Amino acid sequence: MSVEDVKAHFRLWDREQDIIELELSSATVELAAAALHVEPERIAKTLAFRGPENGEAMLIVAAGDAKVDNKKFRHKFAMKARMLSREETLEQTGHAVGGVCPFGLKNDLPVYMDISLQRFDTVFPACGSSNSAI
Repeated sequence: MSVEDVKAHFRLWDREQDIIELELSSATVELAAAALHVEPERIAKTLAFRGPENGEAMLIVAAGDAKVDNKKFRHKFAMKARMLSREETLEQTGHAVGGVCPFGLKNDLPVYMDISLQRFDTVFPACGSSNSAI
């Protein structure tokens, strides 16, 4: 189970107890914001893209209100932004869409933090399931 992988990841730093398991769904920015009683922009969404290496994925964590600027993406990574399918995302990360996070990953993937996160002291990323956060 994906959330168990994330718990194991945070256990390394004695932070497993910081994971929030919700009764409500947190599968989208809007649902997560409502369930956590925070502004949608404070939800840290993790987006999975095709990486520069053959068959490799890459993750970008961004504020809930951020959009991918294709021109900037192409300039930074020298390639077109192509998101992974639901199946590819699960295969690469070990997390299903709605619970994708940069923690407890199935594969060692590059993770990039978007500048949109810098305006917050705290944000709430998912933790491997569609009803979890940290």
